[in-house]
Amino acid sequence: MTIRDIARLAGCSVATVSRVLNQYPDVSEATRQRVLAVVEECDFHPNSNARHLKQQAGRRVSVIVKGTQNMLFAEMVEKVQLRVQDRGLDAAVYYVDEDANEVAFALQVCREYKPPAVLFLGGDLEYFQRDFALIGVPCVLLTNSARPLGFANLSSVSTDDALAAERAVDYLFLHHHRKIGVLGGNWACSQISYQRIVGCKNSFEKHAIPFDGERQCEPCRYSFADAYAATGRLLDRNPGLTAIFALSDVMAIGAIRALRDRGYRVPEDISVMGFDGIPVGEFSVPRLATICQDTRLMAERGTDILLDRLERKLPPVYETAPFQLLAGESVAAKRAWE
Repeated sequence: MTIRDIARLAGCSVATVSRVLNQYPDVSEATRQRVLAVVEECDFHPNSNARHLKQQAGRRVSVIVKGTQNMLFAEMVEKVQLRVQDRGLDAAVYYVDEDANEVAFALQVCREYKPPAVLFLGGDLEYFQRDFALIGVPCVLLTNSARPLGFANLSSVSTDDALAAERAVDYLFLHHHRKIGVLGGNWACSQISYQRIVGCKNSFEKHAIPFDGERQCEPCRYSFADAYAATGRLLDRNPGLTAIFALSDVMAIGAIRALRDRGYRVPEDISVMGFDGIPVGEFSVPRLATICQDTRLMAERGTDILLDRLERKLPPVYETAPFQLLAGESVAAKRAWE
């Protein structure tokens, strides 16, 4: 009886079984009980001595996830864990708040647990610039580019966020929208959100439409509730909006709920465009129009680059993953009389 057998009988992934056996908190109670029931029924006993020796030998890669409600990262974590296990290692996953210093947290993890390598899901380049030099193990940053930093032990796999956001707003202009609001994010120049704002501005400039950031943009955290509240503020300031570009799908779905609660129809009255391509967008009503990032490619390439650095000394790698625009159902052409 192996962990893969337990996963098959419990109807979940190997990574999920591993998280249950290692008492990680990021597993639903129903899934945890199902796995434990199979473990008890099959009298499965993990080799704790072997696992302890493995961890002592520094075989547990640390995965630092920025943001506790980021559904894009939740989708990527399991892909990373499976890829790490396929290479004969294990992964310890840690979550930090989206406003926390993930590099300082990683430094603490390195001092206490001495992981052989660290994978960052999301990151603020300002924190890397300030604190990363103290980290000596191979690292990879996913979804933000480490190229501007120039650290010999920090690679990255990311989307061209500025270009992707420009394409998203271009799509709204293609549907004859001119009064477009922008929802969400932290606009510090070291954040991914800032790159998406740059893309918005590029699209407005290309279409010769003035862009008033203070009026047309409303920052908020990456959560349904915060986006819901921010949408209200954006509408109060811009009652004539015909479209909203949300800097994440989670924000877009929160915005749609807020619009409906105010009596607007989506997309008949106001169109909504998201960013990320998380699976829940396919099941929202209406189905979300969005920029879809290639999370599988980013997770697998990022993990492979990281583990290759463990096996041999290589220069840093900076790769850009493709994206695609999904038309969905939440964007419609603005009516001629509006």
